[in-house]
Amino acid sequence: MRTVQELAGAGFEFVDHVAIAVKPGELDAQVERYKALGFTEVHREEVHGKHMVREVLLRIGEGPNLIQLLEPLSDESPVAAQIARNGGRGGFAHLAFRVKDIGQAYAHMKEQGFTLTQEPGRGSRGTMIFFAHPKDFGFLIEVVQEGGADG
Repeated sequence: MRTVQELAGAGFEFVDHVAIAVKPGELDAQVERYKALGFTEVHREEVHGKHMVREVLLRIGEGPNLIQLLEPLSDESPVAAQIARNGGRGGFAHLAFRVKDIGQAYAHMKEQGFTLTQEPGRGSRGTMIFFAHPKDFGFLIEVVQEGGADG
């Protein structure tokens, strides 16, 4: 496991979101359950390519933190594989941290020896993202730069 000092140069700001995998066909019902707690839906998108998910982002209160609900669009989706590994149940998918500079964060984490599963690339809602392999923390970590992607 890594220490806080090893991540200091990566420029982490705060928790961007906690991602939750939901079984196919259950996304809208889960959104309504979070809305019943007072969460506000702020974004909805289908993400194709290697992720193959339908996502909904819900804001927690007035702060910057979000819950991301992920429903697989196909059996090839990594989220579908995660649900299968979890005995057919949804649940925790990953934890995402916000950074100011995705390139700086990527370079720092690579220099520190983290196992990064992809180079920075386009995420949903116009973000730039990359992931750190679960073996580094015990679960998947996503690093997010808001507004870092064009188009």
